[in-house]
Amino acid sequence: MALAFTDVNFENEVLNSEVPVLVDFYADWCGPCKMMSPVIEELSTLYEGKAKIGKLNVDQNGATAQKYKVMSIPTILLIKGGEVVDTLVGAVPKQQLEAKIKSVL
Repeated sequence: MALAFTDVNFENEVLNSEVPVLVDFYADWCGPCKMMSPVIEELSTLYEGKAKIGKLNVDQNGATAQKYKVMSIPTILLIKGGEVVDTLVGAVPKQQLEAKIKSVL
């Protein structure tokens, strides 16, 4: 199951993570975000123990979204060692996300 990232747990769960982290910045009202949701869930199961995969609701966690200059959703950040190593904006195919995850493992 995809993790739920928040303004409160972001530093501990994402920036201080020992493994790479994929963060899906989304909102409940966003159509493309809803399309990505099953993909994020599936990848979170596939990469459990190898990478953290989760979602951050921009409506409820505006500080983190603002810090990372999220202007469009879905925005997907790949973070390793506390640094953003890749950014994807919009709905993207599962294969593309999987390739990005594999590149940082």
